[in-house]
Amino acid sequence: MSELLALAMFLVFVALILSGYPVAFSFAFTAVVFTFVGLGIDAFEAVQLRALSSRWFGYVSDPNLLAVPFFVYMGAIFEKSGQAERLLTGIGRLFGPVRGGMAFSVVVVGTMLAAATGVTAATVIVMGLISLPTMVRYGYDHRVATGVIGASGTLAQIIPPSLVLIVL
Repeated sequence: MSELLALAMFLVFVALILSGYPVAFSFAFTAVVFTFVGLGIDAFEAVQLRALSSRWFGYVSDPNLLAVPFFVYMGAIFEKSGQAERLLTGIGRLFGPVRGGMAFSVVVVGTMLAAATGVTAATVIVMGLISLPTMVRYGYDHRVATGVIGASGTLAQIIPPSLVLIVL
């Protein structure tokens, strides 16, 4: 019975997001409604709800989670200070004569930015803002340019100071 409840909860959550509700409100609404539904159909006992606060405190008090806001802050500083753009320009000059040199430089800078931020979305957004106009100006196809930027951003998940690796 609880498997069907979990499936229904997922479907309601997806429907709420697709209808345009913000993610936070969709999470909250789905959790509250399905808590009462689960209690109503005896999928779990109310005593189990009392144990949640102690489990949450155990997870939140983990000092490894301090890395999450610090990595995001470091990535924001890296982008706002202009260091990422200067790094892209410098490595672009290094790979200048090589065919596809700008794509190589985007991957290298994306790797360094991924190591600095640890967040895939931050890397892709910063590299998209910085390198996409430059790559299009140099004659790269939009699909190739966005593919290179996306590939360089996904390196954030496998480079050791990654948020995904820290949280896992």
